[in-house]
Amino acid sequence: MKRQMLLLAALLMAGLGAWAQKAEQKFNLKKFQVYAVGFYNQENLFDTCHDAGKNDDEYQPAKGWNSEKYTSKLKNMSRALADMGTDVLPDAGCAFIGLAEVENANVLRDLTAQPPLKARNMQFCHIEGPDKRGIDCALLYNPALFTVKNVKLVPYVQELAKDSAFYTRGFLTVRGEMAGDDVAVIVCHWPSQFSGSFYRESGARQTKAVKDSLLRLNPEMKVFVMGDMNDDPTSKSMYEVLRAKPEISEVGEGDVYNPWYNILAKEAKGTLYYRGKWNLFDQIVLTPNLLNKDGKKKGYRSLKYWNHQVFRRDYLIQQEGRYQGAPLRTKAGGKWLNGYSDHLPVVLYLVKKK
Repeated sequence: MKRQMLLLAALLMAGLGAWAQKAEQKFNLKKFQVYAVGFYNQENLFDTCHDAGKNDDEYQPAKGWNSEKYTSKLKNMSRALADMGTDVLPDAGCAFIGLAEVENANVLRDLTAQPPLKARNMQFCHIEGPDKRGIDCALLYNPALFTVKNVKLVPYVQELAKDSAFYTRGFLTVRGEMAGDDVAVIVCHWPSQFSGSFYRESGARQTKAVKDSLLRLNPEMKVFVMGDMNDDPTSKSMYEVLRAKPEISEVGEGDVYNPWYNILAKEAKGTLYYRGKWNLFDQIVLTPNLLNKDGKKKGYRSLKYWNHQVFRRDYLIQQEGRYQGAPLRTKAGGKWLNGYSDHLPVVLYLVKKK
């Protein structure tokens, strides 16, 4: 199994350049403006200070989390974030990137101050949420590519009376402008697998309500729903409740397109590796107005979906040991690995006629 995992990782990395080259050959990018957007779970990006009212004891000096490890974590994550999207856009990278598992605005200030992100003047959107551990969602963005106009945090509302005192991550909703288009992004981190599927289905219902409310404001608004859904594209929460369809031809009014469905279902690839198989919890789905169903040239007068990838680099993959071939974590089994995250990033590419 270890040999198979290492071989799979090597083949995927060897094919990375070919992926970008073939994609460009199929689509003459010289005639288009190209943009990348992404999502990346930061796996517990905590500073070393206690936040009042939050259960962040695991990431305190008394538990072995110190300034040296925090600084290394920032350096690692900024490297990966800056590399996202560069297979197609080597100079620009992503216009915006949704994040999960960031502790507070302080860690986001430290993250965007790292040289790879500072060089692009990356800014962030964040609103402190009610999660008991203190982990929030955020959005990094390049102001040269995406202009932020409005930011709000829509709370996750418990649908069962017995859970009324339990709080979890809300839905960070950012509206702005990209390539002259009205764009909104909803960054999610749905309840964990330790919760029942009901709670993720509830998250999907609420996410859909936020998405629908944005489209009522402007039916032409391009809406992205992204996040760590803690469910696969094939799960009920995504396929039935959010109505995230695997084929462009299936996407109707009220639906969204999920380009990641077939990556998992047909190619058995994912973003996190657990008990011998890949899951694909990290997804970006799109409203129908981001699709050019008939392929006509005039359809590209506004932003349209072009391509997508689970973003891989050798440095993001465990190269040895028990979890060889899986994402290289910051720590595992109590051991400091000086890694990145237990999730891999995802990137989606958009085009608009010049």
